[in-house]
Amino acid sequence: MKKAIIKLLSEHIQTIRSHAESTYPDECCGIILGYLDNQIKTVVEIIPTENAWSVESANFASNDAEHSERRRYAIAPQVMLQVQKAARDKSLNIIGIYHSHPDHPAMPSECDRQYAWPEYSYIIVSVLNGKAGELLSWSLDDHHQFQPDSIDTIKQESE
Repeated sequence: MKKAIIKLLSEHIQTIRSHAESTYPDECCGIILGYLDNQIKTVVEIIPTENAWSVESANFASNDAEHSERRRYAIAPQVMLQVQKAARDKSLNIIGIYHSHPDHPAMPSECDRQYAWPEYSYIIVSVLNGKAGELLSWSLDDHHQFQPDSIDTIKQESE
């Protein structure tokens, strides 16, 4: 499988980092809109969303941190549908999802892998002690395993 490339503006990265810091110590999440051309994904818009994860909706009996919004994220289905419709109206697609890993590396977890969709890139930002750190992007391969994407920060036309 050829390595996917995700192209985004520095302001897109800043939006993700700021959102991650604002929700710390909980995970943040959001939707990435843009264009897909072969293995190149070009980001047009970052849409921060609310973390809709709940222990009850995940069918977990325990209320420990491992199964809470501190370690999990979910985007409400109705939000995904609304964003998908709005994207279509702008001739865009959902090309990815982003979320944070509070006090953990920007590496996908097994839970991230189980819930991931093959078409999307997954940007993960590590947040250590409230400060956004490493930001990496991942895509699933043909064996449903995460592989790193190349992140290409593009300059705005006016820069």
